[in-house]
Amino acid sequence: MRRRVFAPKPASFVLGILFACSLASATARAGPFVVGNNSHVVVMEYEAWFGPNAITFQGTAAMPLLQSADMQPVGGGYDSADPHVIRQHVAWMEYMGIDAAISDLTNNVSCIFNTPWFAEKYLPYCTSGFRSSMQTIRDNTGNLYPAWTKLGTNLKLIPLLGGGDETELYKDLDGKTAFEKEVDYFGALMQQYPDRQVIYEGKPLMLIFLGAAQDPSRSDNPLWLQITKFLTSHPEIGEKYTFRMMAGYLDSQPYLWLNPGKADGPEEINPGYDFWSWVDRLKTSCAQPYCPYYPTFNQISSDGSRVENMTASIATAGAYGWGCPNSNALPYCPDDALRFGTNGSYETFSSFMTYANELEPIFLMVHQFNEFVPPDEGFDANTDDDIEPANLWGFGALDAVKQQIAIYRGGQE
Repeated sequence: MRRRVFAPKPASFVLGILFACSLASATARAGPFVVGNNSHVVVMEYEAWFGPNAITFQGTAAMPLLQSADMQPVGGGYDSADPHVIRQHVAWMEYMGIDAAISDLTNNVSCIFNTPWFAEKYLPYCTSGFRSSMQTIRDNTGNLYPAWTKLGTNLKLIPLLGGGDETELYKDLDGKTAFEKEVDYFGALMQQYPDRQVIYEGKPLMLIFLGAAQDPSRSDNPLWLQITKFLTSHPEIGEKYTFRMMAGYLDSQPYLWLNPGKADGPEEINPGYDFWSWVDRLKTSCAQPYCPYYPTFNQISSDGSRVENMTASIATAGAYGWGCPNSNALPYCPDDALRFGTNGSYETFSSFMTYANELEPIFLMVHQFNEFVPPDEGFDANTDDDIEPANLWGFGALDAVKQQIAIYRGGQE
């Protein structure tokens, strides 16, 4: 297969300079993005969680270069509702060649959408103050739809719903579940702003985030199976949207693979589960019992003619986290896949994209733009998997992702 290599463009632009139009011609489309079996969609995992009454950047491993005035009293960083921040995020995603971003509202869904009565009965953590901060995240996420539409961008948004808390399927006083209410919330936004939609299998696409380890036993009635049954029993929802479930670290769950033996390359997920990957590990060269890890993928159609989903990451933690004080690889775990390789190259992302170029999935997920986790999940540039320009790595990740996506698109005949 012929590949065309594109040289990276230096990140010589400064904060505040916005690009007037998308630099990736593949994204230049008005109206909903209709995805078919011949499509190659690049999706950025994205969070609009930050603000003075939401999540702050105190204690995070890295600090973003973008700043908002209303965040200075709480330690700096930016407000996800800040129009300047929204414009710059859109410009950076266009620069990298992204087609769509995930509008992520996965945490505390029952607390956000259900009544105080429900919270008192089932959610002792859901105080009025906590609910207010979570609803700010909801509002920030919903605001992306009108804000991006006003900017005239061709970028699309794919809702990511919560699916990791059983209370999301409990009925509230109005007889509806938090899961239904979240579907309705995003459904209304997509109907009002149709140019933001991604259409897949003839319907608007929504994703459901399940968390990390998944129970494969149907006899235990795990939550993923409960959600599947719920959608089947509510055709007014299940037949209106295309749903896919996402889970983390499928690389470490061989009981979900089509062939659960020892991995020697990317592993196909058993169609009986059909989970998409939120994040997978990739580390092929370290001593047992730690390695190897390879990313997972899905096949679609009866003859397995296309890979449906694969996720590429900037860096991935080992099975026991990032830091292993008792290992010989101080300060890192031996199975960590770090951000930087020799000469500061983005080695891990490049390795992931090698497999992406082989598999050519319909949906290639990029993990991730801006989660900004606390130090226990990443304590330096090598152990942080964010792409957004930050104090620990500057603008380098933008160019690394742009270059790899250009190579990826150049190889598609």
